[in-house]
Amino acid sequence: MRLALGYAGRSVLVSGAGGSIGSELCRQILACDPRRLVLFDLSEPALFAIDRDLRTMLEARGVEIVPILGSVADAPLVSRVLVRERVDVVLHAAAYKHVPLVEGNPLAGFANNVLGTETLARESRAAGVGRFVLISTDKAVNPTNVMGATKRLAEQVVAREAAAGGPTRFAAVRFGNVLGSSGSVVPLFQAQIAAGGPVTVTDPAATRYFMSVTDAVRLVLVAGAHAQGGETFVLDMGTPVAIGDLARRMIRASGNRVRAPGSGGRGIEIVTTGLRPGERLHEEDVRQGAVPGDLHPAILTTRPVSQQPRQLDAVLEAGRHALAEGDAEAIRQLLARAMGDDRAAANPPQDATDPPPRTRHTRTGAKDDGGRMLLAG
Repeated sequence: MRLALGYAGRSVLVSGAGGSIGSELCRQILACDPRRLVLFDLSEPALFAIDRDLRTMLEARGVEIVPILGSVADAPLVSRVLVRERVDVVLHAAAYKHVPLVEGNPLAGFANNVLGTETLARESRAAGVGRFVLISTDKAVNPTNVMGATKRLAEQVVAREAAAGGPTRFAAVRFGNVLGSSGSVVPLFQAQIAAGGPVTVTDPAATRYFMSVTDAVRLVLVAGAHAQGGETFVLDMGTPVAIGDLARRMIRASGNRVRAPGSGGRGIEIVTTGLRPGERLHEEDVRQGAVPGDLHPAILTTRPVSQQPRQLDAVLEAGRHALAEGDAEAIRQLLARAMGDDRAAANPPQDATDPPPRTRHTRTGAKDDGGRMLLAG
């Protein structure tokens, strides 16, 4: 089996192992017969649950499962685990991913998503790990919120490590919303329908890309197994779905009808709540600028523009200082500037006489002339 070749007989560490993506990564890796599966998670309940579930799947496979409770930003712990467990492959799924929560907690978002990635990547290189794969998001493309900006910086950290050379092959995989994941609208809609409604949508016209967790993880593992170093793999998520249409289809599929707002009678009403801070009406198409490869029709490859190493180091150092000071606004300003520099680097002037592109920063929740949400700054 082509997939199993990248993981069979190896020691594999999954960070964020108890999360929606991490737990599915663990289940599919277990089917590839690794030598050891290291479950790394900050949440004790999540770690307990995935450890228990995997042990019921072991049968006679002979796979050693090692649960580790802790943070990927804890460098001494990460180093000890990587060396002691002789980790060959790291799949980095640990992240704070809920846009409104991270928007309101930028310090935690930066510490976990950016500095946690830097720590795990750096220690993986030091421990001689063979492959390191970052699980990223479509929200890292032209990010307009704190979560997307932190994931963009995480991608840049991984790209810097890849450019430095050495035996560890670093890569990232981007994709959109995963059906059934924690915080996904699908389980939310299901619960609201079961309760008799109403079903709440931020904006009926908002569109999102969706893929099943099984398919997304399978493609991540295929890409990770064949990473040569420096790639950003992009999963083709298909056609975006309007959230309002999804809500209506799910209501009808449940045997109910959609009731007009404010009307009486039977049925389930759809209520519009408005976009939350940091959310945008339409997600970026991650396929832009990506080219097909030969791994799978749904796996594309791109090499995004990255910060220069010194610029990235300066951003990380400024972020550490803001964290030490507990200055959330400084983190927001830092991310806004970093993303502005990133967009300018991706769109250089046509010639030396052209002025550099202007980057406009506004307060959280403001919109530009095209209606897109803009990053706080």
